[in-house]
Amino acid sequence: MKKIAFIGAGSLVFTKNLVRDLLTFPAFEACTIALMDISEERLAYAKTAVDNIIAAGGYKAKVEATTDREQALTGADGVVCTILVGDLEVWRTDIEIPKAYGVDINIGDTRGPSGIFRFLRTIPVMLELCRDIERYCPDAIFLNYSNPMAMLIRAMQSESKVQVTGLCHSVQGTAAMLAGWIGAPMEEITYRCAGINHQAFYLDYKWKGKDAYPLIREAVMKRPEIYNEEQVRNEMFLHLDYYVTESSGHNSEYNAWFRKRPDLIEKYCTHGTGWNPGHYAEIINYAEKLRGGWHKQMEEWRDSPIDLKRGEEYASYIFNATIGDGTLFEFNGNVRNMGYIDNLPQGCCVEVPVLASKGRLSPIHVGALPDHLAILVNTSARCEELAVQGALTGDPRMIYHAICFDPLTSAVLSLAEIQEMVDRMFAANQGWLPQFNHLT
Repeated sequence: MKKIAFIGAGSLVFTKNLVRDLLTFPAFEACTIALMDISEERLAYAKTAVDNIIAAGGYKAKVEATTDREQALTGADGVVCTILVGDLEVWRTDIEIPKAYGVDINIGDTRGPSGIFRFLRTIPVMLELCRDIERYCPDAIFLNYSNPMAMLIRAMQSESKVQVTGLCHSVQGTAAMLAGWIGAPMEEITYRCAGINHQAFYLDYKWKGKDAYPLIREAVMKRPEIYNEEQVRNEMFLHLDYYVTESSGHNSEYNAWFRKRPDLIEKYCTHGTGWNPGHYAEIINYAEKLRGGWHKQMEEWRDSPIDLKRGEEYASYIFNATIGDGTLFEFNGNVRNMGYIDNLPQGCCVEVPVLASKGRLSPIHVGALPDHLAILVNTSARCEELAVQGALTGDPRMIYHAICFDPLTSAVLSLAEIQEMVDRMFAANQGWLPQFNHLT
């Protein structure tokens, strides 16, 4: 009987969907699902939701719910992590302090000043989790969904022996979106995608083996409803010739082209129709809306109709390949760059094709990104490298330098203004950053 541990199981939507997917594989229909969360209340919602799935599917799976991480991990064959470190109040400062200096952020969970401070809060907990996995289930496959993905994976893979990769649904999600735009069945689409998390590009995208980029370009240029669905990403595509994986809201933060002036924010980041088109602090605003009706929302998610059809998230397929029946599965995962992308920094975190097989995750060599894409991606990857080194050594100067070269921040602020902003962000995070205790 296999055991899968869910750390941060109170992230109810993720937990419900991933458990549902997992149980559709015969290798796991009688597995043990170990749910762990620091919140007993959230944990109770998660257990009820999983119990409902098991009952609806007639599965023989067993559910354990605990606030004890050791108990959840002991003997696990697979681990899924969906944690968020820090409360809403400190999370707000990630976005509101930069805004006070003119750096307008949409989501702030990946890179830039907001993503870096979220990383600084999260990595001590993640490294503790890795040490526990090494102690209680050293052979487990560890799949991380927590952001900021690239910096977390980079640090965990350099500081632990755990077999870990990071997963994001933007690659398969965007591939399906593009197929819909050109009227192609997804099963007829093939692609090769690489870069870094949220800033990977489809190096080729084919329909029945033929280049589909001309069809995508025609759809974007001639159909206003398609252009308006993803204004930022579509502008990037029209000018850079390759399509990026993550949404317009996210990508509006990762470069200097869209959010450095109010008129650009109005033009590109305000009137889009897709998910998170680019409004300021969209994720914080969403969290604020949920806070007042948190229990009601959790009850709705817990008790929503159960669809037992397997979804498109990678996790269950990876577990089936590595600890299930061994069916090979290729996916885009986050790993350290040990020569997989030729013109990105050695050792940084990249998002590349990975082959999952019995007990193994094997990244695949991609080669070089197109030169102009490498300039953009290198900037982000090198800033992330500085942030990781600063976090691991407790060096605030490295954190400052990582933020200095962030494209959006550097397009808006002077060096002295960035220093002042970073100092304020360190002050706001006092108590969350044990690796920087020597600063107080």
